Amino acid sequence: MGLREAKKEKTRLAILDTALDLFLEQGYDSTTVEQIAGSVDISPRTFFRYFAGKDHLALWFHDHGEEIMLDTLRSRPADEPAFTSLMHTLRAVLADMEDSTPEDTSRFLKLRRLLDEHPHLVGLSVARGAATERRLVAEIAGRRGTDPDTDRFCHLIVAFAMSTMRVGFECPKPAVEDVREIAARLEETIVLAHSLLRPDLHG
Repeated sequence: MGLREAKKEKTRLAILDTALDLFLEQGYDSTTVEQIAGSVDISPRTFFRYFAGKDHLALWFHDHGEEIMLDTLRSRPADEPAFTSLMHTLRAVLADMEDSTPEDTSRFLKLRRLLDEHPHLVGLSVARGAATERRLVAEIAGRRGTDPDTDRFCHLIVAFAMSTMRVGFECPKPAVEDVREIAARLEETIVLAHSLLRPDLHG
């Protein structure tokens, strides 16, 4: 990462960290983009160079995870079974979590708390997750040479993989203070998913 990119990343994280603190301190609805920008000493116009709005901040983890999954999926061998490739994408997310810094862990836990405290954001999170699933379906269909609108296998195998991630993150849901604890739960769920799917369904 060059100096320019490093500076942009520093600003992006400063915006995110400030916004999360403000959301949790004074409420999501009560916090404005102008307040967030002012706290980081930037203009609202500069804010919008990094984020599309408040909802974009709240769904930051989705963007980060989707980028990892799509990059990983595109790097897998073309003849690799679809479910195997998708499990590698989940393990790439897991590896990213295991490499988390204390700052990364803090952001992740704040985002979870934000979603817990604001149910309307959960709906946005579900919709954002569905968008990721559609992109993964398109990638799998491209590898199979099929139409993503009609190939039910692609939709089912992606839905199964993403359900594995959801269960790993959310069930059971005791209080956690370490992202690595969640990562360990995700790994256990991935292993369980492998054991449930018949090998001949890995096409």
